Amino acid sequence: MKKFFSILMIAFAMTAMVACNKDNNNNNDNSDDVSDGWVDLGLPSGVLWATCNVGATTPEESGDYFAWGETQTKDMYDWSTYAYGNAYNELTKYCCLSDLGHDGFTDDLAGLEAGDDAATVNMGGGARTPDTGNWNELLEYTTRTWTSVNGVNGCLFTAANGNTLFLPAAGNISGGELCDTTMGFYWSNTVYSVYPANAWCMFLSSGEVAVINGRGRTRSYGFTVRAVKSPVK
Repeated sequence: MKKFFSILMIAFAMTAMVACNKDNNNNNDNSDDVSDGWVDLGLPSGVLWATCNVGATTPEESGDYFAWGETQTKDMYDWSTYAYGNAYNELTKYCCLSDLGHDGFTDDLAGLEAGDDAATVNMGGGARTPDTGNWNELLEYTTRTWTSVNGVNGCLFTAANGNTLFLPAAGNISGGELCDTTMGFYWSNTVYSVYPANAWCMFLSSGEVAVINGRGRTRSYGFTVRAVKSPVK
């Protein structure tokens, strides 16, 4: 009986991993199988939302943390290690304000290119980091409840079609320390044009539940990423 129970638990764990990681093969097939790690919330845009954070195997796991525009994890999240500028006013990409660009650098990039998108690079299968329009649509067409799943606090988004999406309060990494673990910080793919050292993010807390952060957050911080993808036409 003990051996049978162990086999059963292993099978359950493997099923959970497949549910969140089926598309982590970079095959870019843009599969529309919502049973394999994606949920259809019946949104007007038709986008599907990943059931787990990038790097996670269950919906309540934090997964990996990324600086904005970076696709790999690291030990230190600050300007000294940031890929696109070693200070808030030394940006070398995604900068529309010369005062913040290295030697006055500017470009016309307002959103992440595919090679800088943690969801695209790590998941494949048409996955991408949500833009601000995706986040706003999620807020408009769902109800939100602060709740707990397997002991992890977070926000449960419930759509009119009855499907749900859980985003854990995974905190963020500043420097080398995990901080603010009673809250959630999720990147969008959109730079904050008024102050391009920041990027837009979704902020979760028990008080505000879920809001698009009004001033963005520093791009060098380590935040979690929840992917979206468009269904096959």
